[in-house]
Amino acid sequence: MHQLASIPSPSQGVWHLGPVPVRAYAIMIILGIVAAVWLGERRWAAKGGTPGVIVDVAVWAVPFGLVGGRLYHVITDYQRYFGEDGDPVRALEIWKGGLGIWGAVALGAVGAVIGCRRRGISVLALGDAVAPGIALAQAIGRWGNYWNQELYGRPLDAFWALKIDENHRPMLDGGPALDPKYADIATYHPTFLYESLWCVGVAVLVIWADRRYKLTHGRAFALYVAAYTVGRGWIEALRIDDAHHILGLRLNDWTSIVLFLGAVAYLYLARNSTGPENVGIPAEAASGGAGSVPGTAGTEAETKGGAEGEPGASDTAADAAGPADDEPVSAAEDAQDADELEAGPEAAARAEDAPADVPEDAAGPEAETEPESKADSETEAEPEAAPETKADDQTKADDQTKAGGGTKAERAAEEDGTAELTRPAKGEPIPDGK
Repeated sequence: MHQLASIPSPSQGVWHLGPVPVRAYAIMIILGIVAAVWLGERRWAAKGGTPGVIVDVAVWAVPFGLVGGRLYHVITDYQRYFGEDGDPVRALEIWKGGLGIWGAVALGAVGAVIGCRRRGISVLALGDAVAPGIALAQAIGRWGNYWNQELYGRPLDAFWALKIDENHRPMLDGGPALDPKYADIATYHPTFLYESLWCVGVAVLVIWADRRYKLTHGRAFALYVAAYTVGRGWIEALRIDDAHHILGLRLNDWTSIVLFLGAVAYLYLARNSTGPENVGIPAEAASGGAGSVPGTAGTEAETKGGAEGEPGASDTAADAAGPADDEPVSAAEDAQDADELEAGPEAAARAEDAPADVPEDAAGPEAETEPESKADSETEAEPEAAPETKADDQTKADDQTKAGGGTKAERAAEEDGTAELTRPAKGEPIPDGK
């Protein structure tokens, strides 16, 4: 079969840097792991988890996943390595391809559980975070099959068909002779490309569904498994490489069916799981920074300086602020505060300079500018005053008594030097003069 257009296969998949071989298959696996960790870190941070957790867990999950993927491949194709013409040493030649995704996910999950337990976080929450990253890693890793010219599909006569070199076409019973059915056929279904594109779509689907429906508690990971197995089922049906068949279906088809049903069942059973997830303590909270944990700022302010019995910041602020507006204050305290404010230090000084017959609280602004007291001025002005009635005299006497000037007898006694004997002590009631 000769095609006018097709996807060419690479001429080689390994390069040598001196004695060190650099294999394209290994590069694709490494790039897939990097992409999965990068996307997983971003999604884990969006969940509120501590940065760096995905890398720490990957230290456990990746080696376990590589071993699991190789074990799955060797077990399902054991005749290649432990059959009559098999070579068990070839089971260790992982660079030549042969990683089963189901073994990689299963044993990689064991490594992830160990990593999560060491960090004290939920493995389900982590699975949701890395699910689209795993799909993206598969999309990149499938290009390793392209470089190795392996795992292609049935013959195809189309412009997107993949051209396979003669030494990579299907062998008869494992080789070394070519299978006569495919000896003259050069183009086949590029199943690596189908699965790569499908995995990209699965990653996009999981990210969209997670944002739209808030998939938590392992549901995002279950959606990834369900969506991937659907694509793997029809892609597996196109492949012509050797595989075990059960009831007419390839082993990987049965595996996909079982995992699809399990994933759908989990999505249904966990449909109402919306509670909080254990994603660990954020880095700023673990360092004890102010405001990192809600409610800790006030506690720190109250306890500052409290180790040696000193008042905390909140106590000092409360003392400076004084009593609250709504704190009840007695009328006596109000009157005392008013007298103290009204008197002040200046009023006390003026009271000392004022004449003895004028009480301290009667000194006003006039006392500062007039050399004589108001009471003395009124005494000197009495002979010139107009005649007054008896009622007016009584009213004037009362006014003078209220103003603190005292009666005429008291003023006369004061002029004779006997004021100290007749003037009432401070705090005693003043005689009304009647």
